[in-house]
Order: sequence, then C-alpha cells, then structure tokens
Amino acid sequence: MKTKVEERFFEFFEKWMCQLDEYLQHLQRAFEDYRAKTGCEREQELQASVSKVTQHYKDYYTIKWALAHEDVLAFFCPIWISPLENVYSWVTRWKPLAVFKLGNSIRTNDVPSLSLVELTQEHMRKIETLRVKIRLEEEKVEREMERQQVVIVDRKMVELVRLVVRVKNGEEVRQVALKGVMAGLEKVMKAVDCVRLRTLKGVLDVLSPLQCVEFLAGIGILQILLRQWGKKKICTIN
Repeated sequence: MKTKVEERFFEFFEKWMCQLDEYLQHLQRAFEDYRAKTGCEREQELQASVSKVTQHYKDYYTIKWALAHEDVLAFFCPIWISPLENVYSWVTRWKPLAVFKLGNSIRTNDVPSLSLVELTQEHMRKIETLRVKIRLEEEKVEREMERQQVVIVDRKMVELVRLVVRVKNGEEVRQVALKGVMAGLEKVMKAVDCVRLRTLKGVLDVLSPLQCVEFLAGIGILQILLRQWGKKKICTIN
C-alpha cells in the first residue's frame, strides 16, 4: 500500500515528466527560431527558454524536499520510477558526474549541427575545474551516506523493526521510531540534491545560450527515453 507521500509525489512526478517533455519541444522550437532570426532578440528568447527549464528542475527539488521532510524513506525506495531508472539512480536520483559524461559524449560525437562541439579550450578548462570540484563533493556525500549506514547498523534490531501503527480516518499510518536516522538521511538527500543543482548551474554558466539549449535538451531527452524504456520493459515482463 502506498503511503500518502508516495501517492502525492507519484502524481507530481508524472505531471512533472509530462511538463518536461513539453519544455523539450519548446527548446527545439527555440533552437529552430534561433537560426531564422538575427540580433539580440534571438539570444533573449533562448535565455528565456533555458530559464523555464532550469526553474522546472528547481520546482522538482522544492516539492521533493517538502515531502521528504514527512517521509524521507520514500525517496530512497521510490515507487514512481521503473527498475531500469533505479539502476541509474544514485542517492535518490542521478549522479552529478553523469552530466559531464553526457556533455562529453555529445561533444565528441562531432555532430555538425550542435554548437557543443565548438567548445573552446577555455570552456573545457572551466568545465574540467567544475568536474573536479563536483567529484570532491560527491565523495563527501558518499562518506556521509556511509556514516549514516553505520549508524543504522549500530542500532539494535529491535529498534529498527519497532513500528508504531495507528489508524487515522480509516488509513493505516506507520511511524518508524528512529527520528535521528531519518533526519540524517534527509540531510544527505538535500546535500546531494544541492550538488546536482550546482552542477547544472556551473555547466550552464560556462555555455552560451545556444549551447545551454542543446545541453538541457540532451539531459531531458535522456531522462524521458530512460523512463519510456523502463515502462516498456515492465509491460513486456507483465
């Protein structure tokens, strides 16, 4: 049975992914319009499109953090993503360093129509500096996650399985008597989410508006395709 938080975020996530698909289509139109227009107007339109997508990601984390405060365990065992998506998850979502791998893959494919292949040496230097910084932040999060796991293991087994079950308005509500552990997991989750946001902002700050559009489109398409493949695999199994 789904918890209240699981139901709310499941519904939100489905809508969020649909909205992401719409934003990707908007990015594509902005990219096409860019080639048909001249002057600063086209740069402003690209920047407006980028701002909408980045705000969409920020909205995701705003809702995630609010609901995680009620039930953080739901985000460590998410029911709203497929097993395939879960394989590529790292501490409740995507691994920050994966962004650099994706960007490098797009750039080295040498597609003539993509401006990302035109990154200068200065661009590459800044991105590499950011990558090293993010890697260190990832390692810090991993150490904290390991510490939390040790805390959980050190607890008596009786405490881990002791659940307070009560009925409220006909609905069964379970409360784990380990508030300290839950608070620690919530702290780790927020820390890694902040690393994700800093990664996106850091890369976008280096790129031109056109490159930002292509980069965000690449990330969004990967998310959507992975979700589609995951759902298709579930249907095939069933």
